[in-house]
Amino acid sequence: MIRSFIFSEGRLAGRDLELEALRLVRADKGLLLWIDLENPTEEETRFVLESVFAFHPLAIEDCLVPSSLPKIEDYEDYLFLVTHAVDFTRSDKFNTTELDLFLGKDFLVTFHRAPLRSIETLADRIARSTGVVARGPDRLAHSVIDHLIDLYKPVIDELRTEIEEIEARILGEKSPTLINDLLDIRGEVAHLRQIIRPQRDLINRLAHGETRLIRAVMLPYFRDLRDNLLRYEQTTASFADQILVSFDLYLNKSASEANEGIKVLTALTAITLPPIVIGTWYGMNFPIPEAASPWGYPIAGGITLCATAAMYFWCRRRGWI
Repeated sequence: MIRSFIFSEGRLAGRDLELEALRLVRADKGLLLWIDLENPTEEETRFVLESVFAFHPLAIEDCLVPSSLPKIEDYEDYLFLVTHAVDFTRSDKFNTTELDLFLGKDFLVTFHRAPLRSIETLADRIARSTGVVARGPDRLAHSVIDHLIDLYKPVIDELRTEIEEIEARILGEKSPTLINDLLDIRGEVAHLRQIIRPQRDLINRLAHGETRLIRAVMLPYFRDLRDNLLRYEQTTASFADQILVSFDLYLNKSASEANEGIKVLTALTAITLPPIVIGTWYGMNFPIPEAASPWGYPIAGGITLCATAAMYFWCRRRGWI
């Protein structure tokens, strides 16, 4: 699907033109053009990227081949950016969608294989607006990336909630899936950190004004995006520390439960020791003098009961039972 927005002096002048009309609009240097390619066909991709804009073959290749890392390439007349949008649910876990941007002096081209809420939000806002919405392509690019980064916060909040629930389970009843859940959430946090860190470095390059395609007036806005990503990165780093603490808490609780079991077994051994010793003595295969006395067995039984009771109260006093 191809969506197009044409701006004149910052105001929306037209949208969703035919493919051949895009070539004519591209030739008009007084207009600003935003083209969004959402899971386009091969014909649409070649027409827009090769015929209308004549992008570098390496940039087109990077656009068509999925990449796990953000990147930025300066081709003098335009910038090629690879960014990543994230989504997270308890059932599907992480869902990462690559968003590629071609940023020129009077155009912005976005390319993605799956629908993106950041693109939909900006497109709806532009369609409903009647005032100035785009002073330049760098402003449009900032709006796209800003909406994309804003969607990191719900993901982080969802991870925080899941970590807190796991901590509550550690302190509560024993769960057979707890250790697997801890390992899963640790992998999810590590994955998010791997996405945020290089994305922050990419935005940092834009915020430093390394390219003339980003106007000086836009640099504070990109610095604000960089600061947001830095906060998100610090938050995910604190999640990693929190998960390590949860691991220690889980191991300590498991060790404590194991010690309680050992105490119970020790108490049972101590309580049964007097009957075993006395029973073993009377079970020997040789004459026992006191066995001939009519009071021998009652006395032995009384000693056994008293010794067993003494061992029981001693174990209670030690807190073993």
